[in-house]
Amino acid sequence: MMNFVDKFIMPFANKLGSNRHLLAIRDALVGMIAITMIGSLSVLVTNLGAVPGVGKYYEKFMISIFGETWKTLGSDIWWGTLAFMTIFAVFGIANRLARSYGDDGFEAMLVSAASFFVLIPQVANVSLTPEGGEAVTGGAWGFISWNYFNATALFTGIIVALVATEIFVRLAKVKFLIIKLPDGVPPAVSRSFAKLLPGMVTIFTVGLFGLLLRKFISDGAYLNDWLNKVLVSPLTGAVDTLAFAILIVFLVHCFWILGLHGPNILGGITTPLMTKLGQDNINMYAQHVDDLSKYHVLSGSFLDAFVYLGGSGATLGLIIAMFIAGRKRYKQLLALGTPPGIFQINEPILFGLPIVLNPIWFIPFILSPIIMTIVAYSSISLGLVHPVVADIPWVTPAIVGGLLATGGHVSGAILAAVNLVISIVIYLPFVFVTGRIDARKAEDKPIA
Repeated sequence: MMNFVDKFIMPFANKLGSNRHLLAIRDALVGMIAITMIGSLSVLVTNLGAVPGVGKYYEKFMISIFGETWKTLGSDIWWGTLAFMTIFAVFGIANRLARSYGDDGFEAMLVSAASFFVLIPQVANVSLTPEGGEAVTGGAWGFISWNYFNATALFTGIIVALVATEIFVRLAKVKFLIIKLPDGVPPAVSRSFAKLLPGMVTIFTVGLFGLLLRKFISDGAYLNDWLNKVLVSPLTGAVDTLAFAILIVFLVHCFWILGLHGPNILGGITTPLMTKLGQDNINMYAQHVDDLSKYHVLSGSFLDAFVYLGGSGATLGLIIAMFIAGRKRYKQLLALGTPPGIFQINEPILFGLPIVLNPIWFIPFILSPIIMTIVAYSSISLGLVHPVVADIPWVTPAIVGGLLATGGHVSGAILAAVNLVISIVIYLPFVFVTGRIDARKAEDKPIA
């Protein structure tokens, strides 16, 4: 089995995990965590008044401190962060990708941003109604819908950033396109002129592509609208399914079993998908959309809030199961692993127990998160638990994360607590079995 893994699985996993384009996407979105977090929390704070039971008291409290216009601050923060999420992503992805080629990344991110703006319409045609639906509106030249800047255009931004950066970096290596200035010219000016023609050619190429797309392929639709129609909408429907959720969780934990960082390997694929769905939920929540059926289930912090309790494999349940079983052998490991485990950091358990490459722990390590995914997805899709409407730091402790991710709804905390109990129940028999094996080994007796 290990020979098969080394020969066929490890090369693919290593290649996927080191792909420069996936790494650029992942690093850029992770680097935006301060922007997405404060934007998400501002939406959460602004909308806590809608939480049944405590909402009216919360609003009275906020009014007593900040006055009747207390929601303005949260709205301003949302507008400056989540409303322009795609723009930040274009800058970040272009910079990271260009730097992976040895470029400093500065000109690349500016050229990529310009390329993105070239491909969006110059007149607002679509806007969101307060109920979250689309409404066709007119508009004068220069009035651009914010839907081309927020997470709605994230896939378009990612594609444009990758393609424009690839074109720019390659053109910047063509000698006859490089303008060399005399030695007395300041270095900053010299570097800018050296990449003048590659930048101009890149933007012109992207603009020409947009024109040809509208003329011959998309029936006049701009790139983002066309991609949403033929790719993003079908892909979103496929992603937000229980089958996809189970597949992602299964693959992540299979990689971990082999000693590979599953979330990092798949992050370049899963992060933009779930981020897009999460921002859709946040935007609808900010628009006070009450119909929970319109919200995505597998979105944003879904896995961190309800599945990765204690980290991948829901190892907080394993830690609690060890305490219940009273395993003295793990006393030192528990002392080292419990504090970080509370904050979703479980490397001490993964490599100290170890779980990695340890066949005894294969089943519970993979089974626990899969069952928890099924329970969490089903609970939200059936309307028993409020959907995820806020991004939370991945280090947020279990149960608290469920409460915050659902906008302060106690149903999120209850679901996280139920899943934690499920993980404990699954891990507990294996903890007893390993204790029995250890006892047999100590007595030097064959295991019955």
